[in-house]
Amino acid sequence: MACFTHIALHVQDVDKCVDFYQQYAGLILVRERQVNGKHIIWLAEPGKESCFIFVILPGGPGHQQADNDFSHLGFALSDKKRVDVIAKKAAQAGILLWSPKQEPFPVGYYCGVLDPDGNRVEFSYGQPLGDNALEREE
Repeated sequence: MACFTHIALHVQDVDKCVDFYQQYAGLILVRERQVNGKHIIWLAEPGKESCFIFVILPGGPGHQQADNDFSHLGFALSDKKRVDVIAKKAAQAGILLWSPKQEPFPVGYYCGVLDPDGNRVEFSYGQPLGDNALEREE
């Protein structure tokens, strides 16, 4: 059996993406590496640095995604109010993709935000995933 340990994204601007994921998702810097002159960043949730890492690599072309492509990264939040706070912040920054919306279980309450490289990021509450997972259908 395999253990899912990390995801890595090549991005155009490492610093902007690191700042975004620190501000919006609350990720912390775990490790910085220089490999062949390239600055590589490892981010993680506080306290989960040995469980799952988000690696940000330089040199990406920028993410282009069709409107009907719902590929995205997902982050679970502790309550609906936090979803609303992120949506408001994203709207003010001009990067809100999906306004907060309630869907039936298991989707829950969510909004979508565009990261600096063009990746879609979902912030949700009420899914059967993460530390605050709901274990029953609502």
